[in-house]
Amino acid sequence: MNKKIYLPLFLILLFFLYSCVGYEPIFNPTSINFEIKNHNIEGDKSIGKNIYSKLNVLSKANKNNPSKKNVKLLINASKDKTAFSKNISGKIVSYKITINIKVNIIDETTNQNLLNKTFIDSQVYKVQDQYSDTTMLENRTIEALIEQTYETLLIQISEIFL
Repeated sequence: MNKKIYLPLFLILLFFLYSCVGYEPIFNPTSINFEIKNHNIEGDKSIGKNIYSKLNVLSKANKNNPSKKNVKLLINASKDKTAFSKNISGKIVSYKITINIKVNIIDETTNQNLLNKTFIDSQVYKVQDQYSDTTMLENRTIEALIEQTYETLLIQISEIFL
C-alpha cells in the first residue's frame, strides 16, 4: 500500500522539479548589457551616490561582455522634508519626505538619449520621542525611498537593454 502512494507522489515531485530547470531571474545582471563609462551627480550627493553605486554594481557584471553598451549616466537628486501634520498646540507630529531623482542615460558611442526620466517618491513618518530615534527613522525612510526608486529605475533600464 505504501509503495503505491510513494510512486505517484515521487513522480509528481519529479515533475515539479523538472519544470524549474530553465528558471532564470528577470533582473539577471548579465542580461542587462550596459557599462557605465562616465557619470555625473548633481544635487543631493548622498542620494545620487547611492543610486549610482547600485547601478554601477549592475554595470560591472557585464565588464567582459563584448555586446555591452557604454553609457554616460547623469543623476540629479534632491530631497525635501516638510511638516505633514501638527497637533493642537502647533507641534509637528509627522514629516513628509519627498525625493526627486532625475536619471539621464546617454549612449556614449552615438550620443543618443536612451533614458530621460524623473522619479518622484514620498513617504510620511512620525516624530519620535527621542530626536535620535526621529533621525534614524528619517534615514530609514530615505533608504526605503531610494530602494523603491531604484527598483522602478531597474524596470525602465531592463526595457531598454534587454
